[in-house]
Amino acid sequence: MRELFRNPTFRRLFFGRIVTNAGDSLYYIAAMWLVYSLTDSTFYTGLAGALVLLPQTFQVLTGPLVDRWSLRRTLLGTQLVQCVLVLAVPLAVVTDRFVVPTVLLVIPIAGLVNEIVYPAESAALPRIVETNELVDANSAFSFAYGGVDFLFNAVGGVLIALVGPVWLYLIDSATFAIAALVFADIRVPTAERSNNEPSSSAVGDYAGKLREGIRYIRATVLVPILVTFVLSGVAAYATIAVLPAFGKAHGGAGTYGMFLAGLSAGRLVGALAAPKLERIPIHLLGAVGYGLGGVAWLAAVRVQWIPLSTVLVCLAFVPIGVMDTILIAMIQSLVPDHLLGRVTAVVYSVTGIAKPVGSLLGGMLAATIGLDFVMVGVTAGLFSMAIFWAAHPLLRRVPAIHEMDPDAYGF
Repeated sequence: MRELFRNPTFRRLFFGRIVTNAGDSLYYIAAMWLVYSLTDSTFYTGLAGALVLLPQTFQVLTGPLVDRWSLRRTLLGTQLVQCVLVLAVPLAVVTDRFVVPTVLLVIPIAGLVNEIVYPAESAALPRIVETNELVDANSAFSFAYGGVDFLFNAVGGVLIALVGPVWLYLIDSATFAIAALVFADIRVPTAERSNNEPSSSAVGDYAGKLREGIRYIRATVLVPILVTFVLSGVAAYATIAVLPAFGKAHGGAGTYGMFLAGLSAGRLVGALAAPKLERIPIHLLGAVGYGLGGVAWLAAVRVQWIPLSTVLVCLAFVPIGVMDTILIAMIQSLVPDHLLGRVTAVVYSVTGIAKPVGSLLGGMLAATIGLDFVMVGVTAGLFSMAIFWAAHPLLRRVPAIHEMDPDAYGF
């Protein structure tokens, strides 16, 4: 790992990723809190969350574009666009004109721009590090992503409490400006491209490859597994949508930031713990893990002491981090190489759609039925996933990854 950081291009890319992730976390927190403080409506926070998350469903479409663009210009341009874009919100607040519509418009545009950044950074890694360093490089990037989310979710909540969401947008704009300066001097070698490959082939083939991936998945155990991914996404993002309201009712912006930090920390801890748990049968991880997560979440929303609630939130989301990591590793291990890209695209598309749906659903349910219903409902979601893993005729027998017989599960 130390050798990686002796590479100046990798250092710039890594530092740029940290700053970019910090900016993403800050504008998400600022947007959700500002919308709720102006509207006092969970419906609008759910809508804001859905608009933040919706662009993620299009990330699989950006790969063919990123492969053909200059990575330096792509990284630099995306940061400059976001730097200017987020300034529209403080301007709207100062002029007291169209504040909520401006926030709701900026969110998806910034999100679409941002979905170009991560594939571009990932595409740069094989060009700047040695092949035997790729695992360490990706691990460093994954840790930076999760660690920064954890840190700046907490910091963002504290900053909102201290200086307010408008100043948070100004700080956010500065982070994108810093990232642009970092990327301005980066040098990434040009990717090799086959002379026989038409410039539009990747885009033109996408729909056909996606259909092939769907046909393959339908014959495997991945169908019920996708159900668990969808339930997990809906439960998690329904919660996030109503956290501004919950935070305001239980201490303010600091509580909001702490709960978001607990969510991020739990998923990060789960992802880091997954390699230590890969020898345990997957059906046990699902049934026991989600069940314990439901208990921890129920305790978290009932406990009145915020530090303890935050720890319990973290524990509740550890199983989600574990299962997400284990199941993606299972797909990578068992799906044939020539189908892996399209199968992964289908999985990310389906789970990506679940996130904005969950956010919108959480906001609507909290507005119509009540905030407590949604917060406690997450427990029901986690328990339902535990029961699903324990009762489904295929899932209840899934062994550890290394013991799976591909033929028995349709692979």
